[in-house]
Amino acid sequence: MPTHEPEITAPVDLCGPDGRLAPEAVGWSRTPLHRCRIPGWGRRKKWEYWCFTTPTHLVAVTVADIDYLGLASVYLLEYGGMEVSRTALRPLAHGVRLPHSLGSGPGAALGPVRALIQEVDGGTRLRFSCDTSEGRLSADLTADLPQGHETMSVVIPWSADRFQYTSKHTARPTRGTVRLGGRTLDFTDAWGVLDHGRGRWPYDTRWNWGAASGRTDGRTVGLQFGGQWTEGTGLTENALCMDGRLSKIGEELEWVYDPHSPDEPWWVRTPGSDQVDLVFTPFHERADRTDAGVVVSDTHQLFGHYTGTVRTDKGESVGVDGLLGFAEHVHMRW
Repeated sequence: MPTHEPEITAPVDLCGPDGRLAPEAVGWSRTPLHRCRIPGWGRRKKWEYWCFTTPTHLVAVTVADIDYLGLASVYLLEYGGMEVSRTALRPLAHGVRLPHSLGSGPGAALGPVRALIQEVDGGTRLRFSCDTSEGRLSADLTADLPQGHETMSVVIPWSADRFQYTSKHTARPTRGTVRLGGRTLDFTDAWGVLDHGRGRWPYDTRWNWGAASGRTDGRTVGLQFGGQWTEGTGLTENALCMDGRLSKIGEELEWVYDPHSPDEPWWVRTPGSDQVDLVFTPFHERADRTDAGVVVSDTHQLFGHYTGTVRTDKGESVGVDGLLGFAEHVHMRW
């Protein structure tokens, strides 16, 4: 069934001049419409996270600015084999630049991990480079945004002073190359997932996030799921993207898994309907803990495959058979 959540259909400011959440900004949209300038300093969180998957490899890039700290990180996984990562922390976010709003300018990071994110005709181009234990790692990738392809943007309102705007994109066709040492990895048939975030968060937060992209049941499918952090706000970050058309899910999902054995299968479902009924079977865990004093991050991200059924807001049932993606549980103090 269609969601009960208010849909935003015209550009809107996320905040007022005082930096507090604008009531008219609360809702979701099928394309990024929020202008996300957030006045003030100290509790703002801004980031871009991209994950690109192929049948054999994936690469993920994060550029973040949380006012008092900046971060640039890259991660490369060869399924069943090599795993390479590099993270650079930047006090006071020196060398990290992110635009206020999605599409309003480039994002960049300087230092040991260099990255540049730019909007180009028909999509987004991302380049990065850094040294790793396996040699120089670099990439030049373009995530296309086909005409009419819908994405999920939503404002989560904890309060007037604590809120988050997130724009989640799934099933974006991606092309390009990734190089590691003397190897060139083929990303000409890849899928891109974007997590664009702007907001002011509580210091202590937990969340689930899952996403997947690819072709299944004769359709191009993108899955976007969240949990924990949106509970009680009246809005969710849950959506399906079928052949570029978005079905927003207003129901909170039920996540059934063992956090002490996250490599066991997960069950993700809508408890009050049959709109989502999926099993996620991991094949690799990325566990990452960062302790930078005031910032502590404990992340368990599992890569694997989703299988089951989903239903669009028009009532159409779609079978999901081994769709490649990820699921995670995270605890942040920041």
